Amino acid sequence: MNRLNVGLIGFGTVGSGVIKFLHERRNYIKNKFNTEFSVKKVCDLYIKEQKSPLLRGIARTTNFHDVINDPEIDVVIELIGGMHPAYEIVLGALKNKKHVITANKELLANEGKKLFRAALRNNRDIYFETSVGAGIPLIKSITEGLAGNKFNGLYGIINGTSNFILSEMAKSNCSFKYALQEAQKRGFAESNPTLDINGMDPAHKLAILVFLAFGKFVPVKNIFVEGIENISHADIEHAQSLQLVIKLLAIAKRVHNELEVRVHPTLIPKDHPLASVGGVFNAIFLNADPLGDVLLYGQGAGQMAAASGVVSDLINLAARHNAGSPVRVADLSKEISAIKLRKMDEIETKFYIRFMAIDKPGVLSKISGILGKYGISIASVTQKMRKRSSAVPVIILTHHAREKMLRLALEKITKLSIIKDYPVAIRMEKL
Repeated sequence: MNRLNVGLIGFGTVGSGVIKFLHERRNYIKNKFNTEFSVKKVCDLYIKEQKSPLLRGIARTTNFHDVINDPEIDVVIELIGGMHPAYEIVLGALKNKKHVITANKELLANEGKKLFRAALRNNRDIYFETSVGAGIPLIKSITEGLAGNKFNGLYGIINGTSNFILSEMAKSNCSFKYALQEAQKRGFAESNPTLDINGMDPAHKLAILVFLAFGKFVPVKNIFVEGIENISHADIEHAQSLQLVIKLLAIAKRVHNELEVRVHPTLIPKDHPLASVGGVFNAIFLNADPLGDVLLYGQGAGQMAAASGVVSDLINLAARHNAGSPVRVADLSKEISAIKLRKMDEIETKFYIRFMAIDKPGVLSKISGILGKYGISIASVTQKMRKRSSAVPVIILTHHAREKMLRLALEKITKLSIIKDYPVAIRMEKL
């Protein structure tokens, strides 16, 4: 029987789920994988206040050094999140010759390069399936299941909170504010949901996926990020009438010899598989060569979904550890330096633009005249209603246009007296 001693740092929602998972599946794991996991020590600032029967027989501490310095512990599971002391915990565990399992997307997005190299120096490994998509096997699929394929593009719905809000706005015919409140009521959004709705949470996850799929460490600060705060129900209605759906997408794709990396609301065809991903579910659509298109879908959040990913990492680690090969298939310490990041100003997409304009003769000619001056060609124009006393929405779909030119044109149009609010521009992807 193979045995691994585990030290757990962070006994919150996911941490307690991991203990529960290991407890309930103990015999199953033992019989199927000939492996036993013994949780030797749990660290949490409030661990002494915990009354959970799952902690019976497990040593408790409030000092993470008690875990990473314990010579009997083989693997440290870090589930506290954030940058510090998570960075010190992971680095310290590796230096002490312990493997690490983490769900910390922010840490890996910002310090992954240093940590993977530290793991290599110490002949240990970092497992992080839960950092993106919770229990959906995204990491393993990219690094192992699709090993040998060249990735041309990935498009991900990788934030459950924003996806729930957009889905709820479409389903319940409600405002952004109401949908956010509903997400908070159901426990799908934090009391402070800023990182979810402003796009930073999926940006951290995208940084990880880009490195795995394309071999390029892209600093989070270099990823273009735009959230869903300015999406109105009117935009969702207009999209539906055009057989389109708005999703907050994390996008990375090769264009010529450059790599585009961005997070923003995106209009996609209603018949594409990603369009049907609703609620808090996550999905990632990959285009690989020679395999083709692949869609991975499942619960991207939740206690047991995340715990499933952590336990999966434990089992995979145990299998390699006992086979005498602790390092995974992909060498995550190497970077392909030849790939260049494309500047957002140079990116070309089609656009949906909503103007709130005074309904009077000559409005469309003024708008189209400025767009034309900046080389932006109009594919279609829709004006939904006519009210002479107030501003009305004017919807324009463009052909492919450069980001920089569109921004310059919108700045110019916004200064017109006929425009009553800053235009909403949403990029479109054909997929």
